[in-house]
Amino acid sequence: MKWLPAVLVLVAVTAAAAPTPYQQREEVKQFIAEMVERHGFAERKLVALFSRVRFEPAIVKAMTPPPESPERSWQTFRALFLNPQRIEAGVQFRTQHAATLTRAAAEFGVPEEIIVAIIGVETGYGRNMGAYRVIDALSTLAFDFPPRARYFRAELENYLLFTRESGMDVFVLKGSYAGAIGIPQFMPGTYRRFALDYDGDGVANLAASADDAIGSVANFLKGHGWERGEPVGYAAEVTGENWRRLAAAGFLPKYRIGDLPAFGVTLAESPPADKACALIELETPRQPSEYRVGLRNFYVLTRYNRSGLYAAAVLDLATAIARQGQEVKKENP
Repeated sequence: MKWLPAVLVLVAVTAAAAPTPYQQREEVKQFIAEMVERHGFAERKLVALFSRVRFEPAIVKAMTPPPESPERSWQTFRALFLNPQRIEAGVQFRTQHAATLTRAAAEFGVPEEIIVAIIGVETGYGRNMGAYRVIDALSTLAFDFPPRARYFRAELENYLLFTRESGMDVFVLKGSYAGAIGIPQFMPGTYRRFALDYDGDGVANLAASADDAIGSVANFLKGHGWERGEPVGYAAEVTGENWRRLAAAGFLPKYRIGDLPAFGVTLAESPPADKACALIELETPRQPSEYRVGLRNFYVLTRYNRSGLYAAAVLDLATAIARQGQEVKKENP
């Protein structure tokens, strides 16, 4: 994504110098007033809270695309997640949490390997959940990253509500530089809507409980329309130029399988002609693109992360984990 030059200058200036302490800034005072009015927070407590919040310039830098961003590459992205180490770790995670995954798949209709693959892509099965205090990350982005300030102020609002509802210390939770939390990397708003206490200990703790993470990922996908027992998508080939119209239409299935031949799109398989679908181009610079025909469940994966590369990587990792798991079972009946 390319920002306007004026915005880039503003971001660069913001990142270069530490801002005025948060509790003294007018936009923070306005945010505090809104939290008091909307949700009954105590003003003095929020002022004290923001006096302890730290501006994190490294977060602004991480969120700001360089002037010449590298070209997006499907093969490079895929290689980050489709490697022997992550696949093997996924098989082990699936084995270790077999009972919980079986329960979640039965309850929500989401295949076990899809749940495992999302957790594998997000945090390497809980190994890398982020090192920033969530309150610092969200505040930095809410007040010092203008391009997405509105979104992150909403997430900061959700975080303060979440910690109040759960009785958690605002300053304890750590997460990604974007403020995502726990094993499945839920943003605070997602946490409040979809996190589950799936291990029955009375707390939905996505930072410490793999069982809670498993149930919550499945709950998220079902909540966004996952279709039980239905495929995610198919590999495709294209000819001519008419396929570009489909690829430009986005991830939401707007066409039918039966429409594909007219656009120069062919599948090796023969799914029902009336199935709604979308065409996804997976580009690699200076190499031929790969193509997927995504069904409703592919679209649901893009609700977790709005990227066709992400959804395709999750699907491929899930397939690899399932395949290797079957091989292990054959070797060790």
